[in-house]
Amino acid sequence: MTNPSPAAEVWFLTGSQGLYGPETLRQVADQSRQIAAQLDADPAIPARVVWKPVLTSSADILAVCRDAAVQGAVGVIAWMHTFSPAKMWISGLDALRTPLLHLHTQANVALPWSDIDMDFMNLNQAAHGDREFGFVQTRLGVARKTVAGHVSNPSVTARIAAWTRAAIGHAEMRSLRLARFGDNMRNVAVTEGDKVEAELRFGVSVNTYGVNDLVAAVDAVADSRIDELVKEYDDRYRLVAELRAGGERHDSLRYAARIEAGLRDFLDAGGFRAFTTNFEDLGGLRQLPGIAVQRLMADGYGFGGEGDWKTSVLVRTLKAMSVGTTGGTSFMEDYTYDLTPGQEVVLGAHMLEVCPTIAADTPAVEIHPLGIGGREDPVRLVFDAQAGPAVVLGLADMGERFRLVANEIDVIVPPQPLPKLPVARAVWRPRPDLAGSAEAWLTAGAPHHTVLSQAVGVEELHDLAEMVATELVVIDAETTTRGLTNELRWNQAYYRLARGF
Repeated sequence: MTNPSPAAEVWFLTGSQGLYGPETLRQVADQSRQIAAQLDADPAIPARVVWKPVLTSSADILAVCRDAAVQGAVGVIAWMHTFSPAKMWISGLDALRTPLLHLHTQANVALPWSDIDMDFMNLNQAAHGDREFGFVQTRLGVARKTVAGHVSNPSVTARIAAWTRAAIGHAEMRSLRLARFGDNMRNVAVTEGDKVEAELRFGVSVNTYGVNDLVAAVDAVADSRIDELVKEYDDRYRLVAELRAGGERHDSLRYAARIEAGLRDFLDAGGFRAFTTNFEDLGGLRQLPGIAVQRLMADGYGFGGEGDWKTSVLVRTLKAMSVGTTGGTSFMEDYTYDLTPGQEVVLGAHMLEVCPTIAADTPAVEIHPLGIGGREDPVRLVFDAQAGPAVVLGLADMGERFRLVANEIDVIVPPQPLPKLPVARAVWRPRPDLAGSAEAWLTAGAPHHTVLSQAVGVEELHDLAEMVATELVVIDAETTTRGLTNELRWNQAYYRLARGF
């Protein structure tokens, strides 16, 4: 699956000063337009790169930094083409409320050695001007990403693209509304969390509704819409015979379609782009939502099971960040292990709710008993996940702060068929290995619910964590339990000092 490119904007700001005179400033403007246009044309960057006039005064800098948030830019890229005295940037940087990328580049790739004169030197001195700008950012404590190199270099634009995805995710978090149907699963610790701190830190608004509020929307769905959805299921997936028209379980498929339509209506009416359900609190629902949740995730909604709003936020955020990429993103849970020496793997799944964007082939629509929840057998999509590199990400509330934990993994084809497992699933090898990954995950206090993404990587997650001032712990091929334990201690000291006592 390729996710569509968004209409998001990143503003391109160029710093200079009036001292150089109008002719030099015209050249600065021309060259900065060219750099911005080159970035805007790059298909890897999932946003419009919008050039802004060259900035030469404190007043202009302050105005554009304020306007960025007001006019909906997801972030700004700043480049000091010449020398922009950095005291001019203090008020603007202090007022900036969007993510910042400092691009340390220049107009030319190679130096025209035999033609260099002082006019060339005055015009092309980003190596000088960006150091002034870097100092003032550090002096003010401004969070930013710094990328050095020419924009014709794919490795440079790849890093800018990663930051842009993170900025899109940040913007999504800031406006995200989430609906919880019921509370979280009783007596479970990790799905709890401070919703006030989450709104302050991330911007997400978490709202709880009685399940029967959803039931009313489900019951109100017209039969004609159910007919349309059932036809779509038949066209897009492999329906088992008992669910087809005339089959003995066809009514269960129609009720699953009714849940999907009612759930969409409820979410869309409230402006919600993420939600949770809980098998312990189903009210008047006849089935635990299965295929409905899976298809809503495929359309970009965030989801968390058992009332896990934190994971639902992450699912929606990573889906927003995955625009223009290949690979899917899903709610996930480490379920069980194969501990055969030298062949250790994780089998990940959930009761029903795994997103079909990670499917290796066309999912089957099946119905099976669910020995939990006390309702009718639910309809669900069943498939194996696509093989390839991925990341699993969890969010835990540590009391005084949130902690993101990411593990780099490699999804594989299941070593053997799983004919009796009636849910969607993924099998993976975690890095550095299963024992090292599990020990590190447990040491970090990371949650059992995660997001599995084949579209977003560690660099994007690092950029996002910087934007939301949240700890990120990465478990990768170089991780050791001893090293990670020390990292957690250092992080704890840093974040406590950063917050103040």
